[in-house]
Amino acid sequence: MKNLRFVLIALTAILIARATEAQETKLRASVPFDFVVGDRVYPAGEYNLRSITQNAAVIQIANTEAPATGNVSSNECTGVMPSTKTKLVFHRMGNNYFLYQIWIEGNLSGREFPRSRLEVQLADNHLKPELVMVAAKISH
Repeated sequence: MKNLRFVLIALTAILIARATEAQETKLRASVPFDFVVGDRVYPAGEYNLRSITQNAAVIQIANTEAPATGNVSSNECTGVMPSTKTKLVFHRMGNNYFLYQIWIEGNLSGREFPRSRLEVQLADNHLKPELVMVAAKISH
């Protein structure tokens, strides 16, 4: 009985560790256009994105070539099927790009960013967002 209890506790610890690891976001992407997250504009360039909280609710966005770094709150979003690629998803409205979601290959859940004031304003003017995908790589 003690052995069974030990095995169950060990399995639970492993599953919790895996779940925590799965929630962590660490990726790199080359974004070929300026984009908006929250109310901040980021220039085109190479970016590292990583979660800085245990539940991945806050994502740090850091430009590797310029001093453009910010921390942005995000929400969990889910898909019907696991993501087939690691990617950043943007809303394009006119000439403006807004970071919308982050997905990691094989995961059913990703991270979604709240809409900025400008994105809401453009949507109020009946502009429909076009989805634009940018490939990303998992970084360690």
